[in-house]
Amino acid sequence: MKFAISESEHKGRIEKVRKYLRKRKLDALYLTNGTSMFYLTGYSFISTERPAALIIPVDGKITFLGPLLEEDHIPLKTRIIEDVKTYVDYPGEKHPIEHFAEFLKDMGLAKKRIGTDNKAGASGRWGYKGPPITKKLREAKFVDVKDFVPSMRLIKSEEEIRLMKESAKWANLAHSLLQEYTAEGLWDVEVALTASYEASIIMKKALGPDYEPMRRSSPVGAGFRGQIGEMSAIPHSIATKRMIRKGDVVVTGAGADVGGYSCELERTMIVGTPTAKQKRYFNVMVKAQEAAFETFKPGAKCSAVDKATIKVFKKAGLEHLVKHHTGHGLGLEGHEPPWLDIGNEEPLRAGMVVSCEPGIYEAGFAGFRHSDTVLITEDGAEIITYYPRNLEALTIS
Repeated sequence: MKFAISESEHKGRIEKVRKYLRKRKLDALYLTNGTSMFYLTGYSFISTERPAALIIPVDGKITFLGPLLEEDHIPLKTRIIEDVKTYVDYPGEKHPIEHFAEFLKDMGLAKKRIGTDNKAGASGRWGYKGPPITKKLREAKFVDVKDFVPSMRLIKSEEEIRLMKESAKWANLAHSLLQEYTAEGLWDVEVALTASYEASIIMKKALGPDYEPMRRSSPVGAGFRGQIGEMSAIPHSIATKRMIRKGDVVVTGAGADVGGYSCELERTMIVGTPTAKQKRYFNVMVKAQEAAFETFKPGAKCSAVDKATIKVFKKAGLEHLVKHHTGHGLGLEGHEPPWLDIGNEEPLRAGMVVSCEPGIYEAGFAGFRHSDTVLITEDGAEIITYYPRNLEALTIS
């Protein structure tokens, strides 16, 4: 199989952009979001304080504006970008936005209508400061279209779905190794690095010379992010200093970069014999996830999925331990629309890919959350991650 989106699909995406521009009577699209640039061209770069932009004119060459250090990188990764205009560095003797204004003038856009995801003209990362592009091209009309490319990404194509299903295979392997190596007395970082390293090496050997990660440096990763014991009750914990102990609840995560896309696989495991309270919380969480699975289908509202899990937790008397909604979209980013939230009345549509991860968290005790990647199909839904979900399989003796 191919491990990246095809050039023909990228060209199709560009044509959709140009069709949209014509409909809105816009002369070009000016993008500063790196994920949007990757989605349209297949080119991924490290976004820093140095401004970068992608210009897609209705007629003319697709052009990258950015720092000189990207000039030689672009032709190695994509043929969609047809021209590259660079400045040396930020802030420079002449500010990069001054260069961008000149570049747009050279492209004949100085007095045109330009759709943009950011009227500042730069993503503004890492302490960046600068004048907005709108102040440097006062005769141009900049129109806010920041939601356009994200809306294109909502429904996944067959190629995108294939890449995410491939990601699920390697997340499954990485998580298997993670569980195998988890043991009392070890630091979760040690276990995570070992499992991720071995899974990455196996993945590269299996997929062969044509495989490379596109959105991160390592192919596959699995770990705990410090969600060990009482820290498992912190849903977005970052790390912990203590070692894994007997009796700990541990919450995991695994994913793999295939063509820049990744699934999401998370599990709750217990080190040693589960207590009665741990069993109860675990089983209620699984029941809530199953209620969500039953809700997934085209036309079902995102809010209905969240309501289904809340109903389970409420019946069990554990609703007060819920700290987040049931899930979110997946694809090129760890979190993207749609949101499976009680406040989102958006209907699910075939081709959407979402996480399903209802959880409960009691401070000082533990947290309980599985996450699976779900594809909405024409007649229901398909769970594309497939690691065991039952307590017996996730108990580490």
